[in-house]
Amino acid sequence: MKLLVTGGAGFIGSAVIRLSVARGHQVVNVDALTYAACLDNVADAATDPGYTFEQVDIRNRAELDRVFADHKPDAVMHLAAESHVDRSIDGPSDFIETNITGTFNMLEAARAYWQDAGKPDDFRFHHISTDEVFGSLPADPSVQFTETTPYDPRSPYSASKAASDHLVRAWHETYGLPVVLTNCSNNYGPYHFPEKLIPVIILNALAGKPLPIYGDGSNVRDWLFVEDHADALLLVVQKGEIGRSYNIGGENERSNLELVKTLCGILDRLQPKDSGSYADQITFVTDRPGHDARYAIDPTRIREELGWRPSVTIEEGLEKTVRWFLDNEAWWRKLQSRHGVGQRLGTGGAA
Repeated sequence: MKLLVTGGAGFIGSAVIRLSVARGHQVVNVDALTYAACLDNVADAATDPGYTFEQVDIRNRAELDRVFADHKPDAVMHLAAESHVDRSIDGPSDFIETNITGTFNMLEAARAYWQDAGKPDDFRFHHISTDEVFGSLPADPSVQFTETTPYDPRSPYSASKAASDHLVRAWHETYGLPVVLTNCSNNYGPYHFPEKLIPVIILNALAGKPLPIYGDGSNVRDWLFVEDHADALLLVVQKGEIGRSYNIGGENERSNLELVKTLCGILDRLQPKDSGSYADQITFVTDRPGHDARYAIDPTRIREELGWRPSVTIEEGLEKTVRWFLDNEAWWRKLQSRHGVGQRLGTGGAA
């Protein structure tokens, strides 16, 4: 299968590419190389003869048409998106332009290509989204997001992703474009860009800096190891039912405070401080505006229809992640100088 992967130099996209190449697929990586992208993420895959890179912004429709015409993919895996909630609070315009207008351009380019090719039955447009489109859940553990949960986005980021989801469904219903959608929980793992919670905690801990936790740390997330997610995405693009959405979760709910304490315990064991615990560096900071209380995914559909379950527990995945960051200082060190990394964002100030 030849896959056109947008955002393939990002965190999740690069995991998809590494796994796709390892499984023998041809891959066209379409990425604009914005601040959160890093071609080192796909360095191993890039040596494969079936891999091609196109530096293209999904806001550029003409270039997208060229990429489709040149490479003739069997399927699209659309991951390119602005994804950091805090940045969306400070500067929402990039999220509107990339996540909404960019998705519109992708849909139109894919539709034109699919129609010109005679509407092949095996073509797929896989749109990868987030559970944040569903809003916030109560503390009751019996309540989880399902594929039929009404959308209730609370941040500019989640609103832009919700809008893109609606566009994808509309292009299926209106034009017959063969689409599948997935909404995932919080990803973590190797190559995680160092502005997100888990890498921030790991790197601040190693640097002897405060470990910032928003509010009282009670916000709950369902954590999904990125390599498990990539496996699920490839399964959906190949075997998912057209027009259907699948929620992908890690089945690992933890509060932010629990998560950070677990990370500190792993670091205490793998790279102990001269005295005390890394947990001594925990610092509670002012919560961000509109911070959702809890996310949790009901994975019944993907488990029963496609036979997928996550393979990694949160404890196993966090240890793998900490070990990877300890072993790859050269990778994360150079990313720390990029705009906004290491700074408090998402306070609601003007962009």
